Amino acid sequence: MLAWIGTAAALFSCSGKAQQEAENESFRYLIDEFADLKVMRYRVPGWESLTLKQKAYVYHLAEAAKWGRDITWDQYCKWNLPIRHVVEKILDTYEGDRDCAEFQQFVVYAKRLFFSNGIHHHYAEDKIFPECSEAYFRSLMEAVGEGDRAAELLPVIYDPAIYPQRRSTSPDGDIVALSAVNFYDGVNRAEVERYYASILDPADDTPISYGLNTKLVKEDGKIVEKPWKVDGIYSDAIVKICEELEKAAEVAENDIQKRALALLVEYYRTGDLKLWDDFNIEWVKDTLGTVDFINGFIEDYDDPLGRKATWEGYVNIKDSAASARTEILSANAQWFEDHSPVDPRFRKKEVKGISAKVVNAVTLAGATYPSTPIGINLPNADWIRRDHGSKSVTIANITHAYDLAAQESPKSVLGEFAWSQEEIDLCKKYGDYTDEVHTDLHECLGHGSGQLLPGVSSTALGEYQSALEEARADLFGLYYIADPKMVELGIIPDAEAYKAQYSSYIRNGIFTQFTRVELGRPNTEAHMQNRKLIAEWCYEQGKDAGVIEKKTRDGKTYFVVNDFEALRGLFGKLLAEIQRIKSEGDYAAGKKLIDTYAVNIDPDLHKEVRERYAALNLKPYGGFVNPEIVPVVKDGKTVDYVLEYTDDYLGQQLAYGKKYGILR
Repeated sequence: MLAWIGTAAALFSCSGKAQQEAENESFRYLIDEFADLKVMRYRVPGWESLTLKQKAYVYHLAEAAKWGRDITWDQYCKWNLPIRHVVEKILDTYEGDRDCAEFQQFVVYAKRLFFSNGIHHHYAEDKIFPECSEAYFRSLMEAVGEGDRAAELLPVIYDPAIYPQRRSTSPDGDIVALSAVNFYDGVNRAEVERYYASILDPADDTPISYGLNTKLVKEDGKIVEKPWKVDGIYSDAIVKICEELEKAAEVAENDIQKRALALLVEYYRTGDLKLWDDFNIEWVKDTLGTVDFINGFIEDYDDPLGRKATWEGYVNIKDSAASARTEILSANAQWFEDHSPVDPRFRKKEVKGISAKVVNAVTLAGATYPSTPIGINLPNADWIRRDHGSKSVTIANITHAYDLAAQESPKSVLGEFAWSQEEIDLCKKYGDYTDEVHTDLHECLGHGSGQLLPGVSSTALGEYQSALEEARADLFGLYYIADPKMVELGIIPDAEAYKAQYSSYIRNGIFTQFTRVELGRPNTEAHMQNRKLIAEWCYEQGKDAGVIEKKTRDGKTYFVVNDFEALRGLFGKLLAEIQRIKSEGDYAAGKKLIDTYAVNIDPDLHKEVRERYAALNLKPYGGFVNPEIVPVVKDGKTVDYVLEYTDDYLGQQLAYGKKYGILR
């Protein structure tokens, strides 16, 4: 299909994508749709090529990941687990009429609850409300013996004034007090910031990630950090995680993996963030193993102050052929850094330890399940990136599942929102591939680029850190995907291919992504803010020159890129400014960019995009069920592990609750 692409891309396209499409010809990807969500399955290419030992390693890493599920639920809101337990009991034991309209409405609410790991939308972060009446919900609780909890739980479920947002972005109130996340108790924003300011050492250029793995509470008038660790908060789940990690270490592929796992287990036992850093440094070294994983309190997107980390797990296997592309990028990381359009003061003099690969997911867990990223770059500590490097992955089978599930629908977003047939043809020819290359650049080089000036804290940008960091990485990818160097390296097929990415990015960032936001609501999710910031800033900056043009036809709005070269220049200009903001810790400038370009949605465009999208009958959000890893036992000995591809979304959620539901 893409045999004309240079060496690295051809390896991916011919031996990877075409082969997978042939194998998956009869495989159904889309398995459920409800509300604004669709649930899919994904295949795991390469599973049969693993040795028995490697499969065992994956199995125990996957079990460790699944045992963290309850932690994420509780972190998102302290009422999530009690509500989930009641919902699970109703689904399992209710003996009344299950065919009536209100019970079906309850089932949709349950599916949405499971999808979001709690009562708030997984992306918009607003509270989800059942369509069935409160009185009916109460009757269900009474029917299964949970009526005594109705007075406690139903207001949390139905009252719009109670925990309206998982993570508040209010410009007026106290975002700590207004957020439902279970990271703080009895403290306000000012107290949190004073507490951490009092313990940070500005002169330390290798700081631990203060507060990453603790709940900050006030007891007897004193602020106290309570760690998430063995014998601390979430102990029962963390003990199970450690047991499986220790089993995984016994069948690890190499000594680096064994050392990393030992450090991770010790960190979980002690809560010592220095050990977390030691683990990440060791984990970065493992570039030879086929199997890799993520397990821990990692991303701080859900904390209104950008400090506390949500628990997540991920297990994947390397796609060696597809990784040729990312290996070329990582091998040339210093060239990209040296030619970046940012101030030389903010560039790394020596890029260390950049490794990148294409992988296939095997298990998603915690904050990455059911909805998952398509690329990851870790660790997050700037000084570890600076001194030891980072690892980046593009998750091929998830991207392919999205693409193949979309083919099962007769209508497309591209056909509705692209201005011309020429634009449609270009995106069909290059769009999927340039999406993947942009993800590679974003994760492999973007997040790993640049440096902070001495004395600047990685938390200096506060609540704006996540959106600005994602914008920085996106801009790095957008700027370089159009560079002749990409053609020279054989990664981009020809000098025109990048235009598909530019057109799609602007169209989505300035317009189509807002089908995901309810009318009248602001844009609050960090990745959506990042895209809106970039697209609208470039639209405004290039308006007089017509770089991006707003056009109308038959009462419909379109955004069209007229000057691709000028747009690349704007991407470079904004990248330079956001890198300056990060490097200098310029909170005020970062705040101004977000407030000006990333939050407020034009109400007329918002209404139009939602109406046009609704007419397509497509779901704007997607997530996945995991394949089940099943041990094959003969004569008391495990002789193999096979994958079973379930098509029962609700069944998997209920099964996980029974097997891994350890926290109360």
